[in-house]
Amino acid sequence: MKNNKLKNKLKEKLTYKYRFVVLNEDTFEERFSFKLNRLNAFVYGGIFSVLLIALTFLLIIYTPLKEYIQGYSSTELKKDATNLVYKVDSLNQALAVNDLYIENIQQVLKGEIKRVIFNKDSVLQQLSIKKIDFAPTAVDSAFREEVEQEDRFSVFEQATKNTDIVFTTPIKGTITQDYNTNENHYAIDLAVDKNTPVKAVADGTIIFKGFTADTGYVVIIEHAQDFISVYKHNATIYKEQGELVKSGEVIASAGSTGTFSTGPHLHFELWNDGYPVNPSNYINFK
Repeated sequence: MKNNKLKNKLKEKLTYKYRFVVLNEDTFEERFSFKLNRLNAFVYGGIFSVLLIALTFLLIIYTPLKEYIQGYSSTELKKDATNLVYKVDSLNQALAVNDLYIENIQQVLKGEIKRVIFNKDSVLQQLSIKKIDFAPTAVDSAFREEVEQEDRFSVFEQATKNTDIVFTTPIKGTITQDYNTNENHYAIDLAVDKNTPVKAVADGTIIFKGFTADTGYVVIIEHAQDFISVYKHNATIYKEQGELVKSGEVIASAGSTGTFSTGPHLHFELWNDGYPVNPSNYINFK
Protein backbone atom coordinates (compact mmCIF):
# COMPACT_ATOMS: atom_id res chain seq x y z
CA MET A 1 0.00 0.00 0.00
CA LYS A 2 2.80 2.33 0.92
CA ASN A 3 4.70 1.46 -2.26
CA ASN A 4 1.65 2.24 -4.39
CA LYS A 5 1.36 5.65 -2.75
CA LEU A 6 5.02 6.39 -3.46
CA LYS A 7 4.60 5.31 -7.09
CA ASN A 8 1.52 7.46 -7.50
CA LYS A 9 3.26 10.42 -5.89
CA LEU A 10 6.31 9.99 -8.17
CA LYS A 11 4.08 9.67 -11.22
CA GLU A 12 2.23 12.76 -10.16
CA LYS A 13 5.45 14.74 -9.90
CA LEU A 14 6.66 13.55 -13.28
CA THR A 15 3.38 14.21 -15.08
CA TYR A 16 2.40 17.35 -13.27
CA LYS A 17 2.14 20.05 -15.90
CA TYR A 18 3.64 23.49 -15.64
CA ARG A 19 2.74 26.42 -17.82
CA PHE A 20 5.57 28.63 -18.99
CA VAL A 21 4.49 32.11 -20.09
CA VAL A 22 6.66 34.82 -21.66
CA LEU A 23 5.24 38.34 -21.04
CA ASN A 24 6.12 41.81 -22.23
CA GLU A 25 7.53 43.54 -19.15
CA ASP A 26 5.97 46.91 -19.98
CA THR A 27 2.52 45.90 -21.25
CA PHE A 28 2.30 42.50 -19.65
CA GLU A 29 1.22 41.22 -23.04
CA GLU A 30 1.61 37.45 -23.37
CA ARG A 31 4.09 36.67 -26.13
CA PHE A 32 3.92 32.87 -26.05
CA SER A 33 3.37 30.02 -23.59
CA PHE A 34 3.67 26.26 -23.47
CA LYS A 35 2.93 23.43 -21.06
CA LEU A 36 5.65 21.10 -19.85
CA ASN A 37 6.09 18.45 -17.18
CA ARG A 38 9.18 16.87 -15.67
CA LEU A 39 8.86 13.70 -17.76
CA ASN A 40 8.80 15.64 -21.02
CA ALA A 41 11.76 17.71 -19.84
CA PHE A 42 13.80 14.53 -19.22
CA VAL A 43 12.80 13.04 -22.59
CA TYR A 44 13.48 16.21 -24.59
CA GLY A 45 16.71 16.79 -22.70
CA GLY A 46 17.90 13.23 -23.44
CA ILE A 47 17.04 13.51 -27.15
CA PHE A 48 18.80 16.87 -27.36
CA SER A 49 21.92 15.45 -25.69
CA VAL A 50 22.06 12.47 -28.09
CA LEU A 51 21.64 14.75 -31.11
CA LEU A 52 24.30 17.11 -29.80
CA ILE A 53 26.77 14.25 -29.28
CA ALA A 54 26.02 12.81 -32.74
CA LEU A 55 26.39 16.21 -34.40
CA THR A 56 29.71 16.80 -32.63
CA PHE A 57 30.96 13.37 -33.69
CA LEU A 58 30.02 13.93 -37.36
CA LEU A 59 31.53 17.40 -37.28
CA ILE A 60 34.85 16.01 -36.07
CA ILE A 61 34.90 13.05 -38.49
CA TYR A 62 33.99 14.90 -41.71
CA THR A 63 35.74 18.23 -41.17
CA PRO A 64 39.38 19.28 -40.70
CA LEU A 65 38.70 19.65 -36.97
CA LYS A 66 39.86 16.06 -36.48
CA GLU A 67 43.41 17.13 -37.30
CA TYR A 68 43.50 19.12 -34.07
CA ILE A 69 42.86 16.00 -31.98
CA GLN A 70 46.03 14.80 -30.28
CA GLY A 71 47.37 11.60 -31.77
CA TYR A 72 45.53 11.93 -35.07
CA SER A 73 47.61 12.36 -38.26
CA SER A 74 46.19 14.03 -41.35
CA THR A 75 45.91 12.39 -44.77
CA GLU A 76 48.42 14.83 -46.25
CA LEU A 77 50.89 13.97 -43.52
CA LYS A 78 50.51 10.26 -44.28
CA LYS A 79 51.08 10.90 -48.00
CA ASP A 80 54.18 12.96 -47.25
CA ALA A 81 55.51 10.23 -44.96
CA THR A 82 54.95 7.58 -47.67
CA ASN A 83 56.72 9.70 -50.29
CA LEU A 84 59.63 10.23 -47.91
CA VAL A 85 59.93 6.47 -47.40
CA TYR A 86 60.14 5.92 -51.17
CA LYS A 87 62.71 8.71 -51.53
CA VAL A 88 64.83 7.29 -48.70
CA ASP A 89 64.74 3.84 -50.34
CA SER A 90 65.82 5.34 -53.68
CA LEU A 91 68.62 7.27 -51.98
CA ASN A 92 69.81 4.10 -50.22
CA GLN A 93 70.00 2.31 -53.57
CA ALA A 94 71.87 5.22 -55.14
CA LEU A 95 74.30 5.32 -52.21
CA ALA A 96 74.90 1.58 -52.48
CA VAL A 97 75.73 1.94 -56.17
CA ASN A 98 78.06 4.88 -55.46
CA ASP A 99 79.77 3.01 -52.63
CA LEU A 100 80.39 0.04 -54.93
CA TYR A 101 81.75 2.33 -57.64
CA ILE A 102 84.05 4.15 -55.18
CA GLU A 103 85.25 0.83 -53.75
CA ASN A 104 86.15 -0.43 -57.24
CA ILE A 105 87.92 2.86 -58.06
CA GLN A 106 89.94 2.62 -54.83
CA GLN A 107 91.01 -0.92 -55.71
CA VAL A 108 92.15 0.24 -59.15
CA LEU A 109 94.08 3.19 -57.70
CA LYS A 110 95.77 0.96 -55.14
CA GLY A 111 96.73 -1.52 -57.84
CA GLU A 112 94.72 -4.30 -56.26
CA ILE A 113 92.99 -5.03 -59.58
CA LYS A 114 95.08 -6.04 -62.55
CA ARG A 115 93.68 -4.61 -65.76
CA VAL A 116 93.04 -7.23 -68.42
CA ILE A 117 92.57 -6.19 -72.04
CA PHE A 118 89.43 -7.99 -73.07
CA ASN A 119 86.03 -7.27 -74.54
CA LYS A 120 84.64 -4.62 -72.24
CA ASP A 121 81.09 -5.90 -72.68
CA SER A 122 81.76 -9.61 -72.28
CA VAL A 123 80.61 -11.83 -69.47
CA LEU A 124 84.20 -13.00 -68.98
CA GLN A 125 84.84 -9.67 -67.26
CA GLN A 126 82.11 -10.40 -64.72
CA LEU A 127 82.40 -14.14 -64.14
CA SER A 128 85.48 -16.30 -64.48
CA ILE A 129 83.57 -19.15 -66.05
CA LYS A 130 86.54 -20.45 -68.04
CA LYS A 131 89.73 -18.99 -69.33
CA ILE A 132 89.81 -19.42 -73.08
CA ASP A 133 93.03 -19.84 -74.95
CA PHE A 134 92.38 -18.33 -78.36
CA ALA A 135 95.75 -19.36 -79.75
CA PRO A 136 94.86 -21.82 -82.56
CA THR A 137 96.45 -25.26 -82.68
CA ALA A 138 97.40 -27.00 -85.91
CA VAL A 139 94.13 -28.95 -85.94
CA ASP A 140 92.19 -25.83 -85.14
CA SER A 141 93.89 -23.87 -87.92
CA ALA A 142 92.99 -26.56 -90.43
CA PHE A 143 89.43 -26.56 -89.20
CA ARG A 144 89.18 -22.77 -89.48
CA GLU A 145 90.50 -22.89 -93.03
CA GLU A 146 87.86 -25.46 -93.92
CA VAL A 147 85.14 -23.32 -92.42
CA GLU A 148 86.29 -20.21 -94.26
CA GLN A 149 86.34 -22.09 -97.56
CA GLU A 150 82.78 -23.28 -97.01
CA ASP A 151 81.71 -19.72 -96.09
CA ARG A 152 80.06 -20.78 -92.87
CA PHE A 153 79.80 -19.34 -89.40
CA SER A 154 82.73 -18.77 -87.06
CA VAL A 155 84.56 -21.49 -85.17
CA PHE A 156 82.43 -20.95 -82.09
CA GLU A 157 79.22 -21.93 -83.90
CA GLN A 158 80.88 -24.94 -85.54
CA ALA A 159 82.03 -26.16 -82.13
CA THR A 160 78.54 -25.83 -80.68
CA LYS A 161 76.66 -29.05 -80.17
CA ASN A 162 73.13 -29.60 -81.45
CA THR A 163 70.39 -29.05 -78.93
CA ASP A 164 66.71 -29.81 -78.64
CA ILE A 165 66.09 -26.70 -76.50
CA VAL A 166 63.71 -24.22 -78.12
CA PHE A 167 64.92 -20.69 -77.39
CA THR A 168 62.54 -17.73 -77.58
CA THR A 169 63.37 -14.12 -78.39
CA PRO A 170 64.39 -12.19 -75.23
CA ILE A 171 63.10 -8.89 -76.64
CA LYS A 172 61.84 -7.35 -79.88
CA GLY A 173 64.14 -4.63 -81.17
CA THR A 174 66.53 -3.43 -83.83
CA ILE A 175 69.91 -5.17 -84.04
CA THR A 176 72.57 -2.47 -83.67
CA GLN A 177 75.57 -4.79 -83.40
CA ASP A 178 75.83 -8.44 -84.41
CA TYR A 179 77.87 -11.26 -82.95
CA ASN A 180 81.43 -10.76 -84.24
CA THR A 181 84.40 -12.79 -82.99
CA ASN A 182 86.87 -10.61 -84.92
CA GLU A 183 85.83 -7.62 -82.79
CA ASN A 184 85.58 -9.72 -79.61
CA HIS A 185 81.88 -8.92 -79.47
CA TYR A 186 80.31 -12.19 -78.35
CA ALA A 187 76.77 -10.88 -78.17
CA ILE A 188 73.91 -9.27 -80.04
CA ASP A 189 72.83 -5.72 -79.15
CA LEU A 190 69.14 -4.88 -79.62
CA ALA A 191 67.99 -1.25 -79.47
CA VAL A 192 64.60 -0.90 -77.77
CA ASP A 193 62.50 1.60 -75.88
CA LYS A 194 63.33 2.10 -72.23
CA ASN A 195 61.51 -0.24 -69.81
CA THR A 196 60.64 -2.73 -72.58
CA PRO A 197 60.13 -6.15 -70.89
CA VAL A 198 63.10 -8.53 -71.10
CA LYS A 199 62.11 -12.21 -71.17
CA ALA A 200 63.94 -15.45 -70.40
CA VAL A 201 64.88 -17.29 -73.59
CA ALA A 202 64.27 -20.71 -72.01
CA ASP A 203 63.48 -22.43 -68.73
CA GLY A 204 66.27 -22.07 -66.20
CA THR A 205 67.62 -20.79 -62.89
CA ILE A 206 68.83 -17.27 -62.06
CA ILE A 207 72.49 -17.79 -61.13
CA PHE A 208 73.52 -14.14 -61.04
CA LYS A 209 71.80 -10.83 -60.38
CA GLY A 210 73.86 -7.73 -59.76
CA PHE A 211 75.11 -4.33 -60.78
CA THR A 212 78.44 -3.26 -62.21
CA ALA A 213 79.61 0.21 -63.13
CA ASP A 214 80.38 -0.89 -66.71
CA THR A 215 77.40 -3.04 -67.69
CA GLY A 216 74.73 -1.81 -65.24
CA TYR A 217 72.13 -4.28 -64.01
CA VAL A 218 72.98 -7.81 -65.19
CA VAL A 219 71.01 -11.07 -65.10
CA ILE A 220 72.46 -14.50 -65.92
CA ILE A 221 70.31 -17.62 -66.34
CA GLU A 222 71.54 -21.23 -66.40
CA HIS A 223 69.61 -23.53 -68.76
CA ALA A 224 69.70 -27.21 -69.58
CA GLN A 225 72.53 -28.78 -71.60
CA ASP A 226 75.09 -26.32 -70.18
CA PHE A 227 73.59 -23.24 -71.83
CA ILE A 228 73.86 -19.84 -70.13
CA SER A 229 72.09 -16.66 -71.25
CA VAL A 230 73.26 -13.18 -70.21
CA TYR A 231 71.20 -9.96 -70.20
CA LYS A 232 72.97 -6.60 -69.60
CA HIS A 233 72.25 -2.85 -69.24
CA ASN A 234 68.80 -3.47 -67.68
CA ALA A 235 66.89 -0.67 -65.95
CA THR A 236 65.27 -2.96 -63.37
CA ILE A 237 65.61 -6.61 -62.40
CA TYR A 238 62.44 -8.38 -61.25
CA LYS A 239 63.90 -11.74 -60.22
CA GLU A 240 66.20 -12.84 -57.40
CA GLN A 241 69.22 -15.12 -57.54
CA GLY A 242 68.19 -18.76 -57.18
CA GLU A 243 64.68 -18.29 -58.64
CA LEU A 244 63.36 -20.66 -61.31
CA VAL A 245 62.02 -18.98 -64.45
CA LYS A 246 60.00 -20.22 -67.40
CA SER A 247 60.62 -19.57 -71.07
CA GLY A 248 59.12 -16.20 -72.01
CA GLU A 249 58.78 -15.04 -68.39
CA VAL A 250 59.63 -11.37 -67.79
CA ILE A 251 62.84 -11.10 -65.77
CA ALA A 252 63.80 -7.43 -66.20
CA SER A 253 63.10 -4.20 -68.08
CA ALA A 254 65.48 -2.82 -70.68
CA GLY A 255 67.45 0.32 -69.93
CA SER A 256 70.75 2.10 -70.42
CA THR A 257 72.59 1.45 -67.16
CA GLY A 258 76.37 1.15 -67.04
CA THR A 259 79.11 3.32 -68.51
CA PHE A 260 79.41 1.10 -71.62
CA SER A 261 75.80 1.75 -72.64
CA THR A 262 75.10 4.39 -75.29
CA GLY A 263 71.32 4.22 -75.11
CA PRO A 264 68.40 1.96 -74.15
CA HIS A 265 69.21 -1.50 -75.45
CA LEU A 266 69.71 -5.13 -74.46
CA HIS A 267 73.15 -6.72 -74.70
CA PHE A 268 72.36 -10.44 -75.02
CA GLU A 269 74.94 -13.24 -74.82
CA LEU A 270 74.50 -16.99 -75.16
CA TRP A 271 77.12 -19.44 -73.84
CA ASN A 272 77.49 -23.20 -74.10
CA ASP A 273 79.98 -25.34 -72.19
CA GLY A 274 81.79 -22.15 -71.15
CA TYR A 275 82.18 -20.84 -74.72
CA PRO A 276 80.27 -17.99 -76.38
CA VAL A 277 78.01 -18.96 -79.27
CA ASN A 278 76.14 -16.87 -81.81
CA PRO A 279 72.62 -16.33 -80.47
CA SER A 280 71.32 -15.94 -84.05
CA ASN A 281 72.00 -19.65 -84.62
CA TYR A 282 69.36 -20.47 -82.01
CA ILE A 283 67.03 -17.48 -81.94
CA ASN A 284 65.24 -15.57 -84.69
CA PHE A 285 65.66 -11.89 -83.75
CA LYS A 286 63.82 -10.56 -86.81
